[in-house]
Amino acid sequence: MELKENVEKLLQEAFEENNSLFLIDLIVTPDSQIRVVIDGDKGVSVEDCINVSRKVEHNLDREEEDFSLEVTSAGATEPLQIPRQYKKNIGRKLQVKTENEKFEGNLIEATEDSIKLQWKAREPKPVGKGKVTVEKEAVLEYSAIVEAKVMITF
Repeated sequence: MELKENVEKLLQEAFEENNSLFLIDLIVTPDSQIRVVIDGDKGVSVEDCINVSRKVEHNLDREEEDFSLEVTSAGATEPLQIPRQYKKNIGRKLQVKTENEKFEGNLIEATEDSIKLQWKAREPKPVGKGKVTVEKEAVLEYSAIVEAKVMITF
C-alpha cells in the first residue's frame, strides 16, 4: 500500500478515536515528508497533535519507508477551508473575499453549501439629510468564496 493511503487510513482511525478532530490538509512529498494539518470543533490542543502524530508514527514501519512527520493545527490566521470549520466559527466575525467583493460580518449560519453573514452599515437616509444604521445580510456559496478568515479582535 502507498504511504499516503496508509497515512489516510491511520488518520481516519485517529479521528474515530477523537471525533471532534478533523483533517484540513494532508501532504506527502515524493521524499516521504508527511505534513498533516488538523482542526477541531473545540479547537486543537498540543496533546491532540501528539496523539494524532503517535497514531501515524507508531503504525508505520520505518524499515519499509523512512519518513518525516509533522502534525499541526490550523492556525488562527489561516483561511477557513471546509464547511465544518465555518460551522465551528458561527457567531464570530469573518472577513470574506469573493471574486468581486469583500465582506466583513458575523457568521450567523453555515450549511453544507453556503454561509450567511450579517453586519451593520451606515447608509444615507431615504428622506432628508444624515445617515441611518441598517442591518445587512449576505448568503455566499462556498464555491464563490476566494478566501475567508476569522477576524481576531482584542
